[in-house]
Amino acid sequence: MLIRVPKKSEIKEHELTPQSVYHSRRDILKKLGIMTATLPFAAQSQANIFDIFSSGEDNAEPATVFQRSPLITNSSPYGSGLSLTPESKVLTYNNFYEFGTGKGDPVENSQSFRVDPWKLEVTGLVNNPITLSYDDLLKQFPLEERLYRMRCVEAWSMNVPWIGFSLAALLKAADPLGSAKYVAFETLHDPKQMPGQASQFVGGGIDYPYVEGLRLDEAMNPLTLLSVGLYGQTLAPQNGAPVRLVVPWKYGFKSIKSIVKIHLLESQPATTWNLLARHEYGFYANVNPQVDHPRWSQGSERFIGEGSIFSSRRQPTLMFNGYEDEVASLYKGMDLRSSY
Repeated sequence: MLIRVPKKSEIKEHELTPQSVYHSRRDILKKLGIMTATLPFAAQSQANIFDIFSSGEDNAEPATVFQRSPLITNSSPYGSGLSLTPESKVLTYNNFYEFGTGKGDPVENSQSFRVDPWKLEVTGLVNNPITLSYDDLLKQFPLEERLYRMRCVEAWSMNVPWIGFSLAALLKAADPLGSAKYVAFETLHDPKQMPGQASQFVGGGIDYPYVEGLRLDEAMNPLTLLSVGLYGQTLAPQNGAPVRLVVPWKYGFKSIKSIVKIHLLESQPATTWNLLARHEYGFYANVNPQVDHPRWSQGSERFIGEGSIFSSRRQPTLMFNGYEDEVASLYKGMDLRSSY
């Protein structure tokens, strides 16, 4: 009889988010087809202030709701058989500064976002440059569902069931040259659709378009996912529609959203947060409880899921976010305090 030994990275039952909800407006969730409880107005306002990068603004609700489509997926060994984090929280609690700096801004300001037509280009040091359309993203590569931990640099976490395909499959199809050492990613630049790109006040003063990067061996790791959906459907715009990166052993800001360009190059690319605050946001951004952010500890995290934002429990942060067995070899011999 074959006995399957689970990996350390697989989510345990006690880590699963319960089916309670918080910090979400009733009307928005009704429009999104989700039933939930709400906090009193005072608690909601305090919750906004509590978040490190939240603007605390109470914006108007969206006049329209983005329409998602069901996806057919293959089975996956990642978190199979486990319950899922409530969808309502992942849809309504986001960092996506292109749509505003408050946690509720992305869902409110993105519902008219257009994802079709779309063009994702793979260029640079490759033998076979590739351009994918919106349909290609959903049909060209077999899709699978993976339940991953997600750890934000702000010291909160969720467990999310992403749908997508391995980034390695796309990069292999592009056939990287031997000189390719890094992969750069770029978000759509469209100030007409993304109010944060049109206004420094709304978008936090970031120099857009948003850019992120990985070493090529990180990009080729089997865990690295290009996601086109979650919870059985295509991505919502606030979660990075139509295609985003998911690198589960790194802090969330590395998992760039709404990607239009993937560029292979020889030198380490300049990335958005690393340019803005190099001493706070390193290029590698591996989840590491032993290396604190200059302004807060990374030794534990607020696990979003139980009741209100104030009743969420704290739990110890795991090295590489619990994926140490799969990725530690990528950093053998490196000083992870200096290469943070």
